[in-house]
Amino acid sequence: MKPINVGLLGIGTVGGGTFRVLQRNSEEISRRAGCEIRMTVVADKDVARAKAVVGNAARVTADANEVVNDPEIDIVVELIGGYGVAKDLMLKAIATGKHVVTANKALLALHGNEIFAAARAKGVTVCFEAAVGGGIPIIKSLREGLTANRIEWIAGIINGTSNFILSEMRDKGAAFAEVLKEAQSMGYAEADPTFDIEGVDAAHKLSIMAAIGFGIPVQFGKAHVEGISRLTQEDIRYAEELGYRIKLLGIAKRKPAGFELRVHPTLIPARQLIANVEGVMNAILVKGDAVGQTMYYGAGAGAEPTASAVVADLVDVARMLTADPEHRVPHLAFQPDRLSDAPILPMGEVETSNYLRLRVEDKAGVLADITRILAVEGISIEALVQKEPSAGEKQVDIILLTHLAQEKKIDAAIARIEALPVVFGKITRIRMEALK
Repeated sequence: MKPINVGLLGIGTVGGGTFRVLQRNSEEISRRAGCEIRMTVVADKDVARAKAVVGNAARVTADANEVVNDPEIDIVVELIGGYGVAKDLMLKAIATGKHVVTANKALLALHGNEIFAAARAKGVTVCFEAAVGGGIPIIKSLREGLTANRIEWIAGIINGTSNFILSEMRDKGAAFAEVLKEAQSMGYAEADPTFDIEGVDAAHKLSIMAAIGFGIPVQFGKAHVEGISRLTQEDIRYAEELGYRIKLLGIAKRKPAGFELRVHPTLIPARQLIANVEGVMNAILVKGDAVGQTMYYGAGAGAEPTASAVVADLVDVARMLTADPEHRVPHLAFQPDRLSDAPILPMGEVETSNYLRLRVEDKAGVLADITRILAVEGISIEALVQKEPSAGEKQVDIILLTHLAQEKKIDAAIARIEALPVVFGKITRIRMEALK
C-alpha cells in the first residue's frame, strides 16, 4: 500500500507532540496501519517555530490553504482550534476529498452536524478521538467497543483545569481565586480561564459524547452549563464531612421523555472511584445495559497524550481508505438517517438530589419554617446538619441533603426560603449523583 501523506495545520503543543510521536514510533505505526504514515507538510503562521520542530522532515508553509489544496495530501490534521478559520479550512479540505483528523471539540460541538454532513456527501471521514479526554480512547469505546449496548448514562470529569482547582482547594484548604492563580502559573489554566472554570469546555465534550452514546445530533446549545467559580472552601469542607467530594461533572442520561445534558459541580460519594480522581486527570463512566458500568481514566490533555489520540485516528483512516464509505463506522456511531429526535430535557424537568447550604438566624422555629416550605414543594430531606455558631455570632449554617426532586420544585423552594427574614444571602445548591 502506498504511503499516506499527512498535512498538519498548526504545530503548537499538540501539533508538535503529534509530529514527534509519528517520527519516534514510525515503524510501530506502519506495522499497525499496513502502510507508512508520513507528515509531509506543516502549516503554521510561526514558520521559524515550525521549522525548529520538524527540521528537514517536512515542508513548512505559513499558508494553510497550501495544505488543504495540495493534491498529494491524503489526510489533513486540524490543530488550529477555534470556530472561524478552522471551520473554513476543514470544510475546504472535505470539499477537495481529503479526510480530516481534529482535536477541536469546540468546533464539533457547535458545527459538528454540518461538518459530518459535508463529509458524508463527499465520501470522506472526520475523526476526532483527541477532541474528548485527551489520550483516553473514549470516542472509540462509545462508537465501537460498546456498540452492542443501549447506553443509559455517561458521567465524567472531562476538564483537567477544574479538577486540579477542586483537588487543590480540598487538599490545601485554599480559596478558589488563590488556586486559580496557581493553575495559571503552572500552565494548567489559560490567561482567560472562562471556558474551563465555567464548564463550557466540559459541555463541548459532553455534547459530543452524548451524540455518539445515544445516537442524537450534537446539541451543545441545549446543555445546562454551570462552572466552579462560585464554590467556597466551606462547601468543600462540609461535603467532606458528609462523606462526599465535589467534582465538576458532565452528565448525560437517557430518560423516558428525552435526554439530560448537563455540566455542573456535583457531590459524589467519596467511596466512588471517580470521586478520587485528582489533579489534572480525567475519568469517564459509561453505563451500558449489557456491560454495566465501565470507567476510562487517563491524561485529559498534554502534548503526547493528545497526540496519541490524533495518531490513532490517522491509523484508523489509513486502514479504511479502501473501504466503501457506506461501510465505515458512522461519525456519530449510528447511521445518519437513524438518529433519534428525542428532545434534550429542559433543566426544570430534570430530577436530582441536592445539597443546600443556608445561612440563617440562630433562633427557634427557623428549621420548622424551612422544612414546611420543602414539604409544600414535595421535597423530602435525606439528612440535615446544623453547625454550631462561632462565639458571639447569631447566625449559623444549615446543610440539607434532599432526596430526588424535580429541578423546578427545588428552584421554587429555594426562592421561597431565601425570602424568609431569618435567611441571609443566597442559598448554595450543589446537585448530587450516586452514580450507581
